[in-house]
Amino acid sequence: MLQILVSWKLFSIFLILANLGVFQFGQSETAPNYSFVEESTSAPPISYYDYIIVGGGTAGCPLAATLSESANVLVLERGGSPYVIKPTTKTDQVNFLTAVLDASLAQPFISEDGVLSHRARVLGGGTVFNAGFYSHAETEFVREAGLDESLVNDSYRWVEKKLVFEPPVLQWQSAVRDGLLEAGVLPYNGFTYDHIYGTKIGASIFDKDGHRHSAADLLEYANPNNIKVYLHATVPKILLTTGSRPKAEGVIFEDAKGIKHKALLKDSKSEIIVAAGAMGSPQLLMLSGVGPANQLEPLGIDVVIDQPMVGQGMADNPLNGLIIPSPLPVEISLVSLVGITQSGNYIEAGSGLNLAPSWIGWISNNLANFLNQTVKFNNIGSTLNTRLKGGIIIEKVKGPISKGNLELKSTNPNDTPKVKFNYFQAPEDLRKCVQGMETVINIVNSKAFSIFRYEIMSTQDLLNLVAALPLNLRPRHLNTAISLEQFCIDTVMTLWHYHGGCQVGKVVDQNYRVLGVDGLRVIDGSTFNFSPGTNPQATVMMLGRYMGVRILQDRHS
Repeated sequence: MLQILVSWKLFSIFLILANLGVFQFGQSETAPNYSFVEESTSAPPISYYDYIIVGGGTAGCPLAATLSESANVLVLERGGSPYVIKPTTKTDQVNFLTAVLDASLAQPFISEDGVLSHRARVLGGGTVFNAGFYSHAETEFVREAGLDESLVNDSYRWVEKKLVFEPPVLQWQSAVRDGLLEAGVLPYNGFTYDHIYGTKIGASIFDKDGHRHSAADLLEYANPNNIKVYLHATVPKILLTTGSRPKAEGVIFEDAKGIKHKALLKDSKSEIIVAAGAMGSPQLLMLSGVGPANQLEPLGIDVVIDQPMVGQGMADNPLNGLIIPSPLPVEISLVSLVGITQSGNYIEAGSGLNLAPSWIGWISNNLANFLNQTVKFNNIGSTLNTRLKGGIIIEKVKGPISKGNLELKSTNPNDTPKVKFNYFQAPEDLRKCVQGMETVINIVNSKAFSIFRYEIMSTQDLLNLVAALPLNLRPRHLNTAISLEQFCIDTVMTLWHYHGGCQVGKVVDQNYRVLGVDGLRVIDGSTFNFSPGTNPQATVMMLGRYMGVRILQDRHS
């Protein structure tokens, strides 16, 4: 029990520090009234559909809305609705931490690397509690994926009409922007969706009033007569025929009461599409008998196809950064800009850290110790206002080259699989992190950012502060804050941009069909060889729309 409590405490700290408490949670003020969204307990024992989508997340929602234009669609989401939440998790900034720690919305796990993370468990997926930043993929991603550029642009616009906005750039963000330019992250590209070198303002899924919009809002595009969404519907298995050429026939799903239901495909044109994310999609393939035989057989899973590449190529973009207490008040700001460096880093920032009172006290007390000063930082926070006066500047490594793998823990679909990302296993990734941290330090030392710096605090003091925080479960070293290499290794965190496990060319083909199985596709971030753009949500939503259009074109051709 103590270990669980410690893990939860560390996980809480991680979420606070990774997001600064600045990202609002949940839904827009006016929630859509979806007549087609129901609890899975209302599902009939057997039903039939043209398309069955497992996962109503970032890719699943736009995919389902598109397919429903001219086909009968079922969405099975293991979580609940983002529009029906407790008052304590209402969509405001003050309640951010309470919202993210609601286990019904985000399932925490710890990677085998000792890094704390979570996976979405709500309609709308990670867009319901991510940082909100919206930016297109680089041209390289579109080209390597073999996507039609015209349809890609149309699909982005389809998403943007519903839930994308230009964010405000207030004092903290402006100082970071100008600091990036001083640090040589040039040119300044202004506001743009495009992924181009230099410093730019990106878009956001938060509107001008600060209310979050999510992929679930894209279901407003759906034909309500052609779609059914079941909540709290857990899929333990895809039903596959056996033989020389297996075919998907349907799925079994369990409702909140543990009662099993069947959803079956209507005809030979019908398909099952897995959109359960980088963790859930390879997990479900394995549970269904498509995966490495040497892993499945010991768990008693009947092997339909021995596919050793399922669960391989798992990667996560490592994140490191500095927390900067400020002598001046700071606004609560979302990530609204990014520096895209030539060295392979993305630099982002936020302000208005929302901490528990005990942690405000910890930082306030320990700042003096780190500085070997008797100075009291009474204005860092108070028992009445637990929002830290300051913010964070982070760097994320592009790529990365380092890869890991995912394995089942059990046959229980509710258990998060074992996953190892092998952060910084490749020396090139570590070199990029050091360069990224050097850029962060240059921003902090810039003239533009000086108004948000305590003169008595050096960047080494800031490194010491971060190095002392229990950001993950990895071992600490004496030289953590002396060597930037060791700092990167010891203080690595995640921005939840993990990908891989069902990669194109290894598990699925370029049309996202599972190799060796008819009537089965995977469409989500698990198919990526690298995370698109600075933040992947725009491209994942685009891909859902894109493939929905392509599938309908094929169906009617």
